[in-house]
Amino acid sequence: MTVRKLLNTIRIALVAILALSLASCGENKAAVTPPAEEPIPVKTQPVIYGDQGRILQYSGLIASNAEARLSFKIGGMISRIYVKEGDHVTAGQLLATLDLTEIDAQVTQATQNVDKAGRDEARIKNLYRDTVATLEQVQNAHTALTVATEALRIANFNREYAQIRATSSGTILQKIMNEGEYASAGSAVLLFNGVDRNDWVVRFGVSDKDWAVLHRGDKASVSMDAYPDRRFSGVVTKLAEGADADGTYAVEVTIAPGGRKLAPGLFCTLQLQPPAGKPYYFIPASALAEGDGNAGYVYTVNADRRTVTKLPVHIAFLQGDQIAVNSGLEHVARVITRGVGYLTERSIVTASADIHSSTN
Repeated sequence: MTVRKLLNTIRIALVAILALSLASCGENKAAVTPPAEEPIPVKTQPVIYGDQGRILQYSGLIASNAEARLSFKIGGMISRIYVKEGDHVTAGQLLATLDLTEIDAQVTQATQNVDKAGRDEARIKNLYRDTVATLEQVQNAHTALTVATEALRIANFNREYAQIRATSSGTILQKIMNEGEYASAGSAVLLFNGVDRNDWVVRFGVSDKDWAVLHRGDKASVSMDAYPDRRFSGVVTKLAEGADADGTYAVEVTIAPGGRKLAPGLFCTLQLQPPAGKPYYFIPASALAEGDGNAGYVYTVNADRRTVTKLPVHIAFLQGDQIAVNSGLEHVARVITRGVGYLTERSIVTASADIHSSTN
């Protein structure tokens, strides 16, 4: 074989190899071509427009407006405490007394001062009739008798309130001091809760935002762990005009016991319903695709029933499994609630209505 023929043979072989390589590349390119995108199945629910107000939820402990911190009017050593914590007492029952040794001595002293002042006045009057004493001396003696009489009244009054009696029927919640301790005037000795009037209340603090929408007379629904199968009705009776040290505003809800036995300290949860204000757009919480504070996004199906639009919305508040929206849904009838997590603005969908859709 000549050199010329050998070169021609090599050239032909190279051309064949090149052709095979190009054909192979074409086949691989055709093999990796992605298939057409499958539509994403989604479900929609209607947008509800209404003026239902926000339901506020809080918790607190049962108390009574008849709760009182009982104390002695004057200071002294505690002689006897006749009750213990948890005791039920009746109106007028003796609960505690001071040691009366010093108090009785003061009453005796005041009594003797009255007797002496009375004798002095009588003697000065006799001298005045004999023109020995002056009118001024008579008047001074009368004043001294009056002062001594009032001092005796004070001593007797203090002796009367050297004991503590129940102002009404109720329960001793706490024994703050014990026998043998010195009780200064006005220091609480017993914590008492009266139950005659059934004026049970729940006290708790709310944020400034919730305080602004609450009013006296607003209705409340109260549930208690002690009665899990019953709900009690209540009404807002007090709203603080200023914030507490923790920045909350004190609220008091009065509860109707409805014939059930209540006690201070029972834990309860409350749902408060302020009056309806401005209307909102209500959508299921599952419709929210993204959220950051009051800003969020939802998806809606376009008129062609295949493409979607991503809409920004302004969230007013959350209520259970519903979202109240201020704006962004003015001309939207339905939003996507299922399949939201798989959507982008370029997604193709097949939409159907959710038969379990809720209405507000």
